[in-house]
Amino acid sequence: MARIKKRKTRRFKMPEVSLTPLIDTALTLLVIFMVTAPMMQHGLKVDLPHGKAKEVSGQQELVVTMSKDGKLYFNSFPVEKKDLAKTIKKEMGYNADLPVYVRADKELEYGKVVEVVDELKGVAKLVALSTRSIGTK
Repeated sequence: MARIKKRKTRRFKMPEVSLTPLIDTALTLLVIFMVTAPMMQHGLKVDLPHGKAKEVSGQQELVVTMSKDGKLYFNSFPVEKKDLAKTIKKEMGYNADLPVYVRADKELEYGKVVEVVDELKGVAKLVALSTRSIGTK
């Protein structure tokens, strides 16, 4: 009997791209951004006085920070006192019900804080003073 050679047919295989390293990298970056984003919002070092109440807000916060040396910041950006009301009014837009939080260093003169709060009351319906909750540093 004669042996018949069968012709071997090679099938073309599509190259596979492994997405696992890409997904791992994307999720790692997501976790890094989730951890660092809250730190960026409160990047200014202000020694707040202690308080018992906790602040809860589900909206975009409008925060005026007063540092120990009397400099003003609006949402972590420096702002001049004369431009503060105009800046906040522009940021609030048509929603005048947004609260404005004032974070002032506890060693700052009380009169300077009151001046800023009075100026803010002319623009916003609700002005709240931020304190450090008990148990936080």
